[in-house]
Amino acid sequence: MAKERVTIQDIADALGISRNTASKALNGSGGIPDETRSKVVKKAIELKYKQFAYMESDSLLPRTPGNIALLTANLPNSSHFGTALISGLEKRISAEGYNLSIHIIRDIELRGLSLPNNFDASNVDGIICIELFDLAYSQVITDLGIPTLFIDCSANVCYPDFEADVLLMENEHSTYSLVKKLIDSGHGSIGFVGDYNHCRSFRERWVGFNRALADAGIGFNAGQCITGEDRYYGQPGWLDEQLGEMEQLPSAFVCANDFLAVNLMKALKNRGVRIPGDVAVCGFDNSQESDIVEPPLTTVHIYRGEMGVKGAEMLLARIHDPEQPYQVSHIYTKPVIRASTPNIG
Repeated sequence: MAKERVTIQDIADALGISRNTASKALNGSGGIPDETRSKVVKKAIELKYKQFAYMESDSLLPRTPGNIALLTANLPNSSHFGTALISGLEKRISAEGYNLSIHIIRDIELRGLSLPNNFDASNVDGIICIELFDLAYSQVITDLGIPTLFIDCSANVCYPDFEADVLLMENEHSTYSLVKKLIDSGHGSIGFVGDYNHCRSFRERWVGFNRALADAGIGFNAGQCITGEDRYYGQPGWLDEQLGEMEQLPSAFVCANDFLAVNLMKALKNRGVRIPGDVAVCGFDNSQESDIVEPPLTTVHIYRGEMGVKGAEMLLARIHDPEQPYQVSHIYTKPVIRASTPNIG
């Protein structure tokens, strides 16, 4: 005798619910609680109802939201990336059903190579690192074996040994372009300001600066550059002292970011140096300060929101395919010419 075919009514009777509710749950109709939908699907698989007959248990159950951890040594609103990048990240990963949690890495944790107390590696599907530039600490994170993306990274990273994806803004070519414009407009002596060992982005800007000088046949003058360790630049009077030790100021300074450029402009003004009459100044980041400082600062625009979306897509791709080759990607940037560097086009 042939086995009777399972019906929706059989599923409804087994669960003590109406046939209409069972039907809506199986058809994906709205208005059905996830708990009820899960029970109906489980019972359909158990009773081998139609298309569920060959499915594994739990295969069609509503997916539990995943978790992405953002690790950073700086609060997002104090980072030159700002909230736009975080917003782009969160929008993209939430569309894929992931939650984003932010974990601040304190100095004591950096020194001790320890993870934050509120970070549970067993409950994390992916990690995004922003402004974490310590190579040893980066190794602690990659050793977890969790899909990881660094947005900017250590200046001294060796990519073949770095088991994580890396996303950067384009640094070298935009810096090269600015320096070349300065040279073409008649600047024969140009100094660099910033610790090129601070992060990969600063290192690439340093490379672009030196390449532009070399291509123009202009010799590098270390005496007209300020490249001390990053921790010094915020100290009151330190930049003034560095300027005072120069035998002759260059005709232009290229700074590793806008924060350094704005502070340098203050130090130059303290010494009675006119900007741009005596010295031209460039920054990088296109921060809010760059447009309101006097004179407005020539800089490089970073597409922060787009970087957030791209970073999320890179991490999601790594989560879905952990064995794919690691990627190092750059998002184009755009020089913004303002009054601090006149006549450079």
